[in-house]
Amino acid sequence: MTCNPSPGAPRPEEGHVLNLYLAFDHQPLWFENPHELVSCHFLSELMPTFKKIERWLDAGWHVAGYLSYEAGYGFENRLCRSGKFAFPLMHMGAYRPPTKKKAMPGTAEPYQLSRLRLNTNFPEYRRAIQRIREYIAQGDVYQITYCIKNYFRFSGNPRRLFKELYRCQSVPYAAYVETGEHAILSLSPERFIQKTGGYLLTEPMKGTWPRGSHPAQDRRRRREFSRDPKNRAENLMIADLLRNDLGRIGTDIRAPQLFTIRAYKTLFQMTSTITGKVPRNLHLGETFRALFPSGSVTGAPKIRAMEIIREMEPEDRKIYTGAIGYITPERNLYFNIPIRTLLIRGNEGEMGVGGGIVWDSTPRGEWREGRLKSRFLRDTARRPSR
Repeated sequence: MTCNPSPGAPRPEEGHVLNLYLAFDHQPLWFENPHELVSCHFLSELMPTFKKIERWLDAGWHVAGYLSYEAGYGFENRLCRSGKFAFPLMHMGAYRPPTKKKAMPGTAEPYQLSRLRLNTNFPEYRRAIQRIREYIAQGDVYQITYCIKNYFRFSGNPRRLFKELYRCQSVPYAAYVETGEHAILSLSPERFIQKTGGYLLTEPMKGTWPRGSHPAQDRRRRREFSRDPKNRAENLMIADLLRNDLGRIGTDIRAPQLFTIRAYKTLFQMTSTITGKVPRNLHLGETFRALFPSGSVTGAPKIRAMEIIREMEPEDRKIYTGAIGYITPERNLYFNIPIRTLLIRGNEGEMGVGGGIVWDSTPRGEWREGRLKSRFLRDTARRPSR
């Protein structure tokens, strides 16, 4: 089910700027100078926007851009609402084939982050986790991905900051997006969907563990993480959800890898891989309606989890936990999930951070996990102007 479309074509964003540097699998592509842009701020505009994108692809254009998390409300009648969203639900451009660049065009202008703060405190966070556990006890959900936000002041050029962050964190699905109004700096370790021909892969990430301070401790913590029942349970719940979602549009659904441990600079993450066969020319709207947003950023069951998230989180997530990526004229597509992602507008910035809450979760443990995930941002803010 989808929201009923409103009359009229989606409106273009002010200006004509949408440049993207997508460093997926460390094979960067640079999209710039779009032939045409489309942006929607109403849920009723989502499906007309997808149809417009299909026409671009039919004409041989490449498409790149992003969807915000709130776009997911438009794929389910229970979540639909009227009214304009301040941040674009979808912002896409039509491009000639992208250029391959080892490094994004940059700038020597310095930058500085300051006045880093959270949108909550621990007592409020503890009450929220207790409320989620009540929902779990009542049988509403099995898991909720609950998010809070870091806010900060920013000065300088976002490109320089992204290059510094990416240099320090060699994540596999990094992305940089700039428009006339904001910049998105995504240091994402999570792949959302990759479709090649009739083969589609999704790779939910669920489970976090701190790394050790020396090799022996690092190896021990990796073993502990791989055997931890709470993290394995969180991961398996979401892998099952993604198998079900992919089964709505595909066949031969498989889970070739479960509980894979990946190491990053300060933490380990647990991922699973779900694959399936889909029609080569599957409509984009149908693809995203089945899979977006990823169950790894909502919880399970997905729709009820999203209802609870909307009730409990005090503000829109915007780009955080949405999707950034590109589509080729052959309908191959590749999108990340923008976690560890900064949104900068003028001198103000924000970054969401969240974790999967299950019955065994404790407020203190989840709070520590959130602090671990945002450590790179605090480290950046502590450094002198670069």
